[in-house]
Amino acid sequence: MRSHHLREIVSAVRERLGERKAAVPFTEIAAMAQANRRIRNIRDFLGEGPGIIAEIKRASPSRGWIRKDLDAADTARSYAAGGACAVSVLTESRFFGGNLRDLSEASAASGDLPVLRKDFVLDEYMVAESRAHGADLVLLIVAVLGEKTGGMVRLAAEYGMEALVEVHDAGEMEIAAGSGATIVGVNNRDLASLRVDLETSARLLPQAPPNAVKVVESGISSGADVRRFYEMGADAFLVGEAIIRSADAAEAIRKLKAGRVQ
Repeated sequence: MRSHHLREIVSAVRERLGERKAAVPFTEIAAMAQANRRIRNIRDFLGEGPGIIAEIKRASPSRGWIRKDLDAADTARSYAAGGACAVSVLTESRFFGGNLRDLSEASAASGDLPVLRKDFVLDEYMVAESRAHGADLVLLIVAVLGEKTGGMVRLAAEYGMEALVEVHDAGEMEIAAGSGATIVGVNNRDLASLRVDLETSARLLPQAPPNAVKVVESGISSGADVRRFYEMGADAFLVGEAIIRSADAAEAIRKLKAGRVQ
């Protein structure tokens, strides 16, 4: 882990995780995960044109509060109405204002749309916990997991989920390619400075495994951004703030999908 920001966030995640492990033993969370038999596949929603993975995100370390009063279920329904290909739910509490209840509520309200748990997933408990609360996809960050990424991809599959494996540079892309990842996300946000550089996607998209679903994350704010990277081979775009801040989330998603400038 290269950045002060990332170390601080992961430390907070580990602390909260310890509390949850003490409250709900692994055997119980694993049983809840195994009880979730629903299969929702993002590929079913990736047809003609770019897919939008619309994010439920109350806050961020770089921006502070974005929408403190956000209702996860209502927001998920709006995202489905707008034609999103999946709903992403940030569950980290200290820096992003999220929680597992948001994940459960969004999953119940999203209909046929798959739901991604976006967090700093550290171990099998968090994988099982994701499935127990309704996730179909789980974010795995190579900068956090390193060479453990492949094992975590396999664990996600054992729990009935796919992993969105997130990378920030060429070395991490190599690890992602070797991990068996079927969905690879390029994050344009530098973990050390928190600055966004869209050229990260321009550099890394061509290096992604050819058969993987390719996702561009962070800094996508207009239809022009979507059109540019879709033409470079991206299949989907994980967008949070541009949708959350819009007056009409469903319409914002429609504009992004159509490649129109907001």
